[in-house]
Amino acid sequence: MIGDMTTVFSPPPGSAAATASFDHTVWDGLLRRHVRRVGAAGTCVAYGAFTANDRAMLADYLADLRRHGVAGLDRAGQFAFWINLYNAQTVAVVLEHYPVASIRDINLGGGVRAALLGGPWQAKLVTIAGLQLSLDDIEHGILRRLFGDPRLHYAINCASRGCPSLLPRAFTANTLEGDLQAAAREFANSPHGVTLETRGLVLSSIFEWYRKDFGGTDIAVLQHLAGYADPDLRRQLLQASRVAAYQYDWRLNDIAF
Repeated sequence: MIGDMTTVFSPPPGSAAATASFDHTVWDGLLRRHVRRVGAAGTCVAYGAFTANDRAMLADYLADLRRHGVAGLDRAGQFAFWINLYNAQTVAVVLEHYPVASIRDINLGGGVRAALLGGPWQAKLVTIAGLQLSLDDIEHGILRRLFGDPRLHYAINCASRGCPSLLPRAFTANTLEGDLQAAAREFANSPHGVTLETRGLVLSSIFEWYRKDFGGTDIAVLQHLAGYADPDLRRQLLQASRVAAYQYDWRLNDIAF
C-alpha cells in the first residue's frame, strides 16, 4: 500500500504551479462554529452542538474530498487537503459514536494493533483515486512520507486533549505556512507540549512516538522545540541534557469535559 500511495499521491515540487484548487469553506465554517479555545487546554470541540444539518454538511464535504482528490493541486494545496481530510474524518468518526470518553474507545477494527490498543486509525474509511485509506495511511503513508515536514504533527488532531489544538479554521494553500508555524509555536509553549516539573522537562508523547521526525534523539527534539519556544522556555530547553518523561492525555477534546 505504501508504494501505491507514493506513486499515486506524490506531490509536485513546491514551485510547481497549481492547475486546480479545492474550496474548504464548508469545513472552515464548521470549525469556526464548533471549535473553541479553553485556556491552557488549547481548543476543544463542541461535539454535542453539531446539528443534523451540520453532520450532513460534514458528510457532503468529505464526499467532495473523496471525489476531487489531489489531482491538479500544488504541493501546498495537497498538504492542506490531507490535513483537512484527516481532521474532518476524525471529527466525523467521533460524532458517529458520541458521547465517548476517548477516541481509543472507538474500535473500528483493521488489524492486531487496533485490537490491542483500540481506536479507529487502521480502519479503511475513505477512498481517494481508487485507493482505500485509513487515518494511519493518511498520516504515515502520505503526510509523513511524502511531505517530510515535522510540523504536520501540530496540524493533525486525533480528538484528544493531549493533541495539538484543532485549528478553528480550515488549512488552505495560501495560509498553510503561517498556520503551521503558529501551530508549532502554540504547542511548544502549551502544557500539553512541554512542562517543567521537579523531575525535569516532561514532553508530549508525540515527541517520543515520532522522535525520528524531530531529529532522532531527545536532544534534537529539545532543539526543535527551542526553535518555537518563548524565551524563558527556550533557555530551559537548550540547557537541558535529557527528557525526564513523556506523557499524553487521551481524554476526548470535548468542550463538555
